[in-house]
Amino acid sequence: MLLAVDIGNTNICLGGFEGGEIVFVARLATNASLTADEYACKLLETLLLHGKERTCVDGAIVSSVVPPLNAVMKNAIRIAFGIDSLAVGPGIKTGMMIHCDNPASVGADLICACVAAHRIYGGPALVIDMGTATKMMVVDERGAFVGVSIIPGVSMGLRALSEGTAQLPQVSLDVPASVIGKNTADCMKSGVIFGNASMLDGMIDRFCEAYGKKLPVYATGGASPMIIGCCKQNITLDEHLVLKGLHFLYQKNK
Repeated sequence: MLLAVDIGNTNICLGGFEGGEIVFVARLATNASLTADEYACKLLETLLLHGKERTCVDGAIVSSVVPPLNAVMKNAIRIAFGIDSLAVGPGIKTGMMIHCDNPASVGADLICACVAAHRIYGGPALVIDMGTATKMMVVDERGAFVGVSIIPGVSMGLRALSEGTAQLPQVSLDVPASVIGKNTADCMKSGVIFGNASMLDGMIDRFCEAYGKKLPVYATGGASPMIIGCCKQNITLDEHLVLKGLHFLYQKNK
């Protein structure tokens, strides 16, 4: 089994692949203070929760946007499974040209999502990844990474409302009954959920205008199912594009 590990600012997403298919997906809280031994325990415990033994894992690949955890996770995988993991970064073969001012600055998670989107759906495409931040990326007809827009994430916006004001409370993130809120919690949910959905609808129009043609849109990331359901644009949801991209990159580089 291949273990794909996507280290984000908020969560670490784990995916197990057997025969090219995802057999489990799990999330751990990102904590840069944990040691390699502690993460090794978490990896093994997570596999056991999904009915997998440590001997099942014969390959691993990691993407990370949290540099302090890069070496920690590599060591944790070596401790837990006795294998060296592949890391998405300089030197890895992606098959994707990056048309940006500084290609090395493009996040590993963005590359993975775009590789998977082009491999599965073709191009051109607009890929939306809704995690700690919301990223909107364009992939052209040949599979090249054209550029990206980075927007504060859904949970980040909700947290800013409660932390940056004196009277607004912390609330759960779910879709309210109406855009017109009748109580404080629903008012906040309306602004965050419908506001983000409207932002995506408008940004999609702007991306298509800038690119010069209508682009098919694909969305992934933890917040995407909730927000995409409130959008008016036609958006295809694929929740595990980053993990699928890690699988494709492992196959290309192993």
